[in-house]
Amino acid sequence: MAQKQAITAIYPGTFDPITNGHLDIVKRAAPLFDKVIITLALNIDKDPLFSIEERLEMLRRSTEDIEGVEVAQFSGLVVNFASSRGAKVIIRGLRAVSDFEYEFQIALMNRKQRPEIDTVYLMPDARYTYLSSSIIKEVARHGGEVRQLVPSFVMEMLMKKFPKSISE
Repeated sequence: MAQKQAITAIYPGTFDPITNGHLDIVKRAAPLFDKVIITLALNIDKDPLFSIEERLEMLRRSTEDIEGVEVAQFSGLVVNFASSRGAKVIIRGLRAVSDFEYEFQIALMNRKQRPEIDTVYLMPDARYTYLSSSIIKEVARHGGEVRQLVPSFVMEMLMKKFPKSISE
């Protein structure tokens, strides 16, 4: 009987910052795959609030206690990065039906590029279906409460970015 091959999955994103919704997806993915590589996508079309180093630190600290998870960064096509790491799966989070059309198009293009790599969609807990990094930054910028939506050290980093907006 042939031995089952270990399955590596890639979870790409800009994670600016990582939210509890992202972490929920990671925690759901970790038991499903032998390895999950959270990949910080370096997207030149976005103007991130946090530096690459800050985002990598947030990712590492957020996932250090989740077995089988590692953090990496890449630029270019995610399917090429996945192939270079031997990954067979790209994980994408779906929050709402509105996410599906865009994600479906990306998955089909990825399949065209690398047919051996599949896309798996995971939905976060209902508490996080409205949550995005953009919303977190906007609410934090204007002094709103985001403490329950990000890890505590991410909250500390947000407070450094918006010291006059966020109070303890």
